[in-house]
Amino acid sequence: MMYELAIGDRSYSSWSLRGWLLFEAFGIPVTTRRVRLYSDDFTALLRDFAPARSVPALRLEDGTVIPDSLAIAEELASRHPLAGIWPQDAKARAVARALAAEMHAAFGALRSHCPMNLRSSYERCDPPEPVLADLARLEQIWGWARAQTGSPGPWLCGEYSAADVFFAPVATRIATYNLPVGPQAAQYVAAHLADPALRRWRAMGRVEGPDQPFYRRDWPQRPWPAAAPLPARAVESGPSVNAACPYSGDPVTHFLEAGGRVWGFCNAFCRDKTAADPEAWPAFMAIYRA
Repeated sequence: MMYELAIGDRSYSSWSLRGWLLFEAFGIPVTTRRVRLYSDDFTALLRDFAPARSVPALRLEDGTVIPDSLAIAEELASRHPLAGIWPQDAKARAVARALAAEMHAAFGALRSHCPMNLRSSYERCDPPEPVLADLARLEQIWGWARAQTGSPGPWLCGEYSAADVFFAPVATRIATYNLPVGPQAAQYVAAHLADPALRRWRAMGRVEGPDQPFYRRDWPQRPWPAAAPLPARAVESGPSVNAACPYSGDPVTHFLEAGGRVWGFCNAFCRDKTAADPEAWPAFMAIYRA
């Protein structure tokens, strides 16, 4: 099956993250078309994905457009029933769907005060009472989900599912704005920050161009609250250890240094997304460790 997914800036578009994770986390191939939010290109993209009014929007192989993340999740689950998008257990599946539906429709105060921003993290953000109420509700339903499903691991309903996809941007908000949550919620946030798929998304977002001024806040900043990535930096030239790009297999033209060695890639984006977080990319780490 051929899918085409329209997304916005990876650093800022929380719903785009949800749409992309529905493919990346469950091993479903997709072609993405990314444009910058608040630009003429974004308006043109939406016209091409009519009747979508925002991103993500999914085009199926027959040309049908699905312009909503929850609808995308359900359509993919129908088409790929063994992918694990929803839990196999009936009770866990019902709980996961309830969680995703509430996330889709609620938490307006949190969304407004703390827009997703994967390029910054703040020491504080002075959350008002409605944001604190949203956080309390999140902790309530996350605890309820674990109690209902008996989830023993880091995720809400057993194995990673669409419920976790829908809360991934919430986890990044808690991390970005240093929001006050209890130990169990903090562990859930940490699981998202360590998730390789989310790390790949954030790495790509960090090298996609300048900051969007709309998302800048004047609160004191702190480092991103996750393990520091493997040090890497772009360099002007080789020779490189590898002759072919680890992602495309094409000849290398761009280079980075990591671990005291030089590695090659077929274009600047392949190089830069790797330099942003080398350990997020299994294809690169395979040759790095070899």
